[in-house]
Amino acid sequence: MAARITMTNIHTSTFSCARTSRRPSPLLASVQRTAAPRLAAAPNSLTLKLSSAEAPKPSPLSLPTMWRDIQGADDWEELLEPLHPLLRREIVRYGELVSACYKAFDLDPSSKRYLNCKYGKTAMLREVGMASAGYRITKYIYANPDIAIPTQSEACPSRWIGYVAVATDEAVARLGRRDVLVSFRGTVTSAEWMANLMSSLTPARLDPHNPDRTSSCRQQLLSEISKLLSLYRNEETSITLAGHSMGSSLAVLLGYDIAELGLNRSSSGQETPVTVYSYGGPRVGNPAFKSRCEELRVKVLRVVNVNDPVTKMPGVLLNENLFKVLWGKLGLPWSCSCYAHVGVELSLDFFKMMNPACVHDLDAYIGWLKSANAHKDIIESDLFGKFRQFFLSQSQRFESSGPDLVQSPRAKA
Repeated sequence: MAARITMTNIHTSTFSCARTSRRPSPLLASVQRTAAPRLAAAPNSLTLKLSSAEAPKPSPLSLPTMWRDIQGADDWEELLEPLHPLLRREIVRYGELVSACYKAFDLDPSSKRYLNCKYGKTAMLREVGMASAGYRITKYIYANPDIAIPTQSEACPSRWIGYVAVATDEAVARLGRRDVLVSFRGTVTSAEWMANLMSSLTPARLDPHNPDRTSSCRQQLLSEISKLLSLYRNEETSITLAGHSMGSSLAVLLGYDIAELGLNRSSSGQETPVTVYSYGGPRVGNPAFKSRCEELRVKVLRVVNVNDPVTKMPGVLLNENLFKVLWGKLGLPWSCSCYAHVGVELSLDFFKMMNPACVHDLDAYIGWLKSANAHKDIIESDLFGKFRQFFLSQSQRFESSGPDLVQSPRAKA
C-alpha cells in the first residue's frame, strides 16, 4: 500500500508545461451561445418530465454539456477562480462517495466483518444514506500494507479500502456519460499509519509491455475497469478515481497505471478521460513521475486545505521548489529524490481552534465546500500568510497614526 514512487528512467524533455493557447471560459462561451431567456430559466426546469415525446435539450451550462471541462479537459482553466458552481457540486459529490467508505468500514474488533465493509455491494450506498447516488457497485477493493511491521509477528490481513462502481442508466442522463468510479478511503488502522511512515521513494516497477499478472489488488482493479469499459464500449465513458489522504495517493497511482497501460484507449484510438479527485492528499512521486502523468493526460484536481499538514508531506524540504534549484540551476543528479505534487490545486482555508484535527477531516472539507464561504472566491493563504497580513496591517496602522501610537496615556496626561 506504499503510495510514493519515483520515475527515474522516463524521458520528459518533450513535455512542456507552458500553455500554447488559452481557451475561452466554458461559462463565457456558453453564455455567448445561449439566449438570455434560456439562461434565466430555473435549473430545476431541466429535470421536469414533459408529456410530449420530445425531451428538452440540455442547457449549455448543465453537466451533460460541460462534463469534459468539469473533468479537467483543459486543466480546469477559468473554473477555479471563482469556483464554478457545477465543479463545486461535482467535488462535493465525489467527496461524499469517498466518505461512504469511512461510514461503511467496520472497526469493531468483535464484529465478524472487522476490517471489512459492514454491508453487501447492493446495499452499501443505501445503508450509508446515498441510495440516490446513481452508482451500482460492481467490486470491493481489498489490500494490505506491503511493508513488514516490526511489532507484528503474523502477516497483516487484507482489509477493505474502497470499491468500484459504474453509473446507472438514470445517472447517465444526469452526468452526460457512463462514469466508472473507483473510490478509496484514507488511512485508518495503526498498521496503515506505520506503513505510511515507513514508505519512501522507490523506482517504478511497471513495465507496460509485461504487466504483473498476479492476483493482486492492482491487477483486480485493472481487470474490473477493463471489463466495465468493454461492457460499455459503445457509450461515452469516463474514469473517475477519488480518494482521501492515503486513498488519494492510491487514486493517482491507479490513474497513472491505467493510462500507462493504455486501458483507457480503445482499438479505434478513442480515449476515455481519466480524472483524479484528490482530497487532502500527500505528494506521491518525484518530478519525473509528475511529468509522465501529464504526458499521459491523467487529470488530477487536488482539493487542499492550506492548513492541512498532510498535503505538505512528504517532502517538506525536498520538494518541487527545491528541485528547480538543484536540477534547473545546479544540475545535481540526486535532485530526483525530491517530491512533487501532481495536478492542479484548489486551495481551501479552514481551521478550528477547538478542533485542530478538522484540518484533515474529509467531512470538514465537504462541509466547507457546502458552506456559504464556498460561493466566494477561493482564498489562497495559509497560517503564515495570515500572520504576515496581520503584521503588515499593524505596521500600516502604526505609520498612518503618527507619533500618538507610541505615546503612553501617562505621557499624554
